Amino acid sequence: MTGSEHRPALEDPPRLPSSPQPERRLPTSAEDALEIARTQYAPVWPDGTPAPLKVLEFDIGYLVYPKLAPHPKTTPTGERVRPRSPGGTCVVVAKDTGEICSVSLRPPSDSIALYRKFYRPDTL
Repeated sequence: MTGSEHRPALEDPPRLPSSPQPERRLPTSAEDALEIARTQYAPVWPDGTPAPLKVLEFDIGYLVYPKLAPHPKTTPTGERVRPRSPGGTCVVVAKDTGEICSVSLRPPSDSIALYRKFYRPDTL
């Protein structure tokens, strides 16, 4: 191509309108956090019954966790039953963003510490 020839300008491909990301609802109370958490978190007990949920508010979020399933204290023969570790997960709903994050189901203070460590290290 010589300097006198003109190349047509490349046009940008047409842009499709991007679909807006839905805004997250920010929790204003424990009840709000529970409602938000239920959109992605619905634990069940071993028998298939939906587990009742509890909410614990802390400075930067709400910990939403299941009530543990009842277990028999003794076997039919009268032996004591040692409670098993519940395992599983719980969630935190962030107060400032409404983000829902999963953490291991532990005693509440431990679950909150895990949330801070993995999702909000700036708050340690």
